[in-house]
Amino acid sequence: MAIRARRYQDAKAQAGTNLELAWWVFMRLSGLVLVFLVLGHIYMNFVLIDVNTVNYDYVARRLSNTTWKIYDLVILGLALLHGLNGSRYVMDDWIKDPGRRFITKAVVYSLGVLVFLIGSISLLNHDFSR
Repeated sequence: MAIRARRYQDAKAQAGTNLELAWWVFMRLSGLVLVFLVLGHIYMNFVLIDVNTVNYDYVARRLSNTTWKIYDLVILGLALLHGLNGSRYVMDDWIKDPGRRFITKAVVYSLGVLVFLIGSISLLNHDFSR
């Protein structure tokens, strides 16, 4: 069951395990980090340059740099983990049958891993220098 506290002390009292408390903290921190990462991404790609100059060549030049690949990979990984943990809260609240909840979580987590693998493979293995 999801922790419904606003403060750390209240969350610690509600948490059944230390792992659940760690996920509660992760949701707050990852949400904050994601806000700044995504705003930085938007600022660097759509404010600093003219939107009309964004084409394949611009993206290829940008992604030929390893720093940008890591930046985008961090956004992908954090967003997926944050979203999957949020969906875990929803599934725990709404799916009462333990068997159905297990199968649903297995399918959702498998899809999340698949999306991360496809995203990271396409980001890291594509040769953008050509």
